[in-house]
Amino acid sequence: MSSISENGNKPEKAPWTAKRVAAVIGIILLVGLYILTFVSALIGTGGSGRLFRFSLGMTIAVPIFLWLFCWCIGKFTDR
Repeated sequence: MSSISENGNKPEKAPWTAKRVAAVIGIILLVGLYILTFVSALIGTGGSGRLFRFSLGMTIAVPIFLWLFCWCIGKFTDR
């Protein structure tokens, strides 16, 4: 089954909105932070405990910030 519409054209992709860009940046930020923390723990650097606590804090802070950002966009655009 193909994804060609009735008029013979492929359906258009949804545009990249500010919400979508913010979500992708948040995902990249959190995954990068987790990888950095994991590598730091494996290497055994002296600051790996602080990095772990920072990672835990950012795990809570980043989604809250992204939710507030999306909420503000909705308020300003009346959606």
